[in-house]
Amino acid sequence: MRQFVIDELSAQERDNLDSYLTKSLKKGAMEGVYWLEMPRDLWAETQQGHDECGPFYCGLELGRDRLTVELLIRSESNLHCSCIAYATAEQRRFILDFIDTMLDTELVSA
Repeated sequence: MRQFVIDELSAQERDNLDSYLTKSLKKGAMEGVYWLEMPRDLWAETQQGHDECGPFYCGLELGRDRLTVELLIRSESNLHCSCIAYATAEQRRFILDFIDTMLDTELVSA
């Protein structure tokens, strides 16, 4: 799995990120899982025309001392479709911009 990991989070940084993610993103069914929705204008070519599979999300998992960001763009409703693929360059930029803003806002130094 292609991932972006921020580790060695302090307890305070972890709590700050949890608060930020809870306010900003859709919560997943499992504890610590959040979903960053891809704007429609960033849908990849393989995702265009797959409205029934959308919206598409990037998964984030906040653990005890780390944040893991998956670079696999998933469908909300379909687990097995050709539209599920690794992030394009534009989608990665969107994801990393979100992460950079979050880290700056929450003063995370890890």
